[in-house]
Amino acid sequence: MKRRLVMLATVVIMLTTGAMAFAQTTDEPVPAEGGIREGIALTIYNQGTALIQDRRVYTLSSGVNLLNFTDVASGIDPTSVQFNSLTEPDGTRVLEQNYVYDLVDSAALINRYIDQEIQVVTMDGEAFTGTLLSGQGGEIILQSADGQVLVIGLANVRDLRFPDLPGGLITRPTLRWLLESAAAGDQELELTYLTSGMNWSADYVLLLAQDSASLDLNGWITLNNTSGASFEDATVKLVAGDVNRLPEYEQMIRGDVMMEAAPMATSAPQVSQREFFEYQLYEIERPVTVANNETKQVEFVSGSDVPANTFFVYDSSPLYYGYLVSDQYYGQSGITDVQSWLEFTTDEEDGLGADLPAGRVRVYQEDIDGTALLIGENTIQHTPQGENIQLFLGNAFDLVGERTQVSFRQIADTVIEETFEIRLRNQKDDEAVEIRVPEHLFRWTNWEILNASHDYTQMDANTIEFRVEVPPQGETVITYTVRYSWR
Repeated sequence: MKRRLVMLATVVIMLTTGAMAFAQTTDEPVPAEGGIREGIALTIYNQGTALIQDRRVYTLSSGVNLLNFTDVASGIDPTSVQFNSLTEPDGTRVLEQNYVYDLVDSAALINRYIDQEIQVVTMDGEAFTGTLLSGQGGEIILQSADGQVLVIGLANVRDLRFPDLPGGLITRPTLRWLLESAAAGDQELELTYLTSGMNWSADYVLLLAQDSASLDLNGWITLNNTSGASFEDATVKLVAGDVNRLPEYEQMIRGDVMMEAAPMATSAPQVSQREFFEYQLYEIERPVTVANNETKQVEFVSGSDVPANTFFVYDSSPLYYGYLVSDQYYGQSGITDVQSWLEFTTDEEDGLGADLPAGRVRVYQEDIDGTALLIGENTIQHTPQGENIQLFLGNAFDLVGERTQVSFRQIADTVIEETFEIRLRNQKDDEAVEIRVPEHLFRWTNWEILNASHDYTQMDANTIEFRVEVPPQGETVITYTVRYSWR
């Protein structure tokens, strides 16, 4: 069965290699009440949520009005919507609100035209007309006028043609209100709602001086918008902190796409910062367009010649918790790597004077030819002004540590003594280094250092730390004996 069908108002779905694209020959329906956007404000939280404040001017008549508020985010939480008339707050009220999200797509059209006549054009140009019985399972099933049933695989379909656009389908997510207005005329209406699909994070670029004694810092706000809506010339505020949300409504959006920022100084920051409740608020000082499915970066903090320090750590006794305290080999790790760390402070006296929201930090250092090379990457938590930041950069190539248990004695049922020897080797040609050696005394809470080859500092109830210098092409050996006792 092959019939040619000519239609004046036709909706066509075009299929290419099995992927559907929608096109409509008739004009898109225009809402009865048009609105002119007067302003848009975004408050974005770093937990995948944003608060949208959208102001538009509508022409209302006296009495009951049906108003379509289009271009809202598809991730909207309809229960969070707040409506306010800025022009006539006392004379305008909402009688009914509906969130309409049955959007036009190929699946929606197919479902709406079950038991109705459509036309299918195959890849070879043949046209088939009949009653649509099913559009499931990758197949179109038609029944012709003479009762025959035709099954066409979607991979072999070029066009699906429908007589018109069925009622109820819309092209954009829409809030539809039934309003009662006491007066006719233009009114500025404000819509406030929460949406998922918007997130922000901080990305930092640190350029460490060649002598590792100072650094330049640039911080970038990275915005990620997958909310389903675009926002032009918006006022953008960002909240840093952990705002409590109910689990069933909180939707964490993590963007894996991050933009690389070159390690260089830039112009003055474009973002102001202030405290808000128990959080930090950052406001971009110019209107920003945040398009849907876009990642955008804006610089928000910078500092130059911030004092810095690099140091090395040999931590070969990770803190264990268990009950095998009398096992001779309990807690031995075999770690030989010496870690490289960078530290600096965020206080004002040392040049930065800023709060740093949680984010990713990339550290570069200039080579002798001026080329900046990546030397490490890590993350920081929310860090207020005046706090120290320590970043693990990687393992030092020329430094090696060995930790050996040289004696172990259980001198009583509840008393153990053990001795460790820690060898630190420095294979650098002409540079002496200081290495910090934390030792976690995890066998029991009651411990006593009987003897030690070097001075140490007690860091907490179960940790001591040695700091020793290792000469170039040399070795330093630390030994100590600890006694544990328990009831």
